[in-house]
Amino acid sequence: MPLPLTLLHQAGVLFLLAIPIACMSWTVTHEEVFREPRDYCKQESQREDSVLRRKFFYLFTCEYCFSHYVTALVLFFTRFQLLYVGWRGYVLAEFALVYIANLYMSTYNRLRLDIKHENVSIAVEQAELPKP
Repeated sequence: MPLPLTLLHQAGVLFLLAIPIACMSWTVTHEEVFREPRDYCKQESQREDSVLRRKFFYLFTCEYCFSHYVTALVLFFTRFQLLYVGWRGYVLAEFALVYIANLYMSTYNRLRLDIKHENVSIAVEQAELPKP
């Protein structure tokens, strides 16, 4: 049974839904607002005896891991399916959304590194300039 959406529409939804997934995943796993809970989870993921508990705490420190859970939550609310109707459409949508969201996060991370490198270079050049 085909999906009621065209392939172009599905691709558009795929790339748009990946934006909030990437944003939520990045914010929880990298930004300062969640630093304390993330530090706690990192600590617990390293010292827990139970493998299950270690993995549970680790997922809050890894943007790739966390993006799978965020994507599942987004799929639950949006009911987005990719190419097929039913469980196969959800499975494809899950992995496609995770992939695109992680592309967005990698691009964002690279951009941040380039900007930081530029700022450091500018600061070094300004420090080397002779003072009038």
